[in-house]
Amino acid sequence: PARKDRRAKVRKAKNAKIFPRPAAGLLRPAVRPPTQRYNMKLRLGKGFTIEELKEAKVPKKLARTIGIAVDHRRRNKCVESLQRNVERLKAYMSKLVIFPKRSGKKGVKKGD
Repeated sequence: PARKDRRAKVRKAKNAKIFPRPAAGLLRPAVRPPTQRYNMKLRLGKGFTIEELKEAKVPKKLARTIGIAVDHRRRNKCVESLQRNVERLKAYMSKLVIFPKRSGKKGVKKGD
């Protein structure tokens, strides 16, 4: 099927274009859906809570700039989900590579 091939090519080209950045978009938290029917599963939420960011030692202003979704309305109801998302953030931060904005010694910050 030609359309399937075309879509695959476009996806591949887009991934190559944005290369060092994640192809899936912003990093999102793992949350449980609300109702009894679905709450045994995990899905991706809208964004990490301020508390999760604090635990992972990620400033909330920096989070958006390095590809982490933030949702200031979400609350943590249990320690398990908080820890799960903090681990997710820490894993992401350990693999994250930040390129300096400008070349030369003045453009390089600590951690770049």
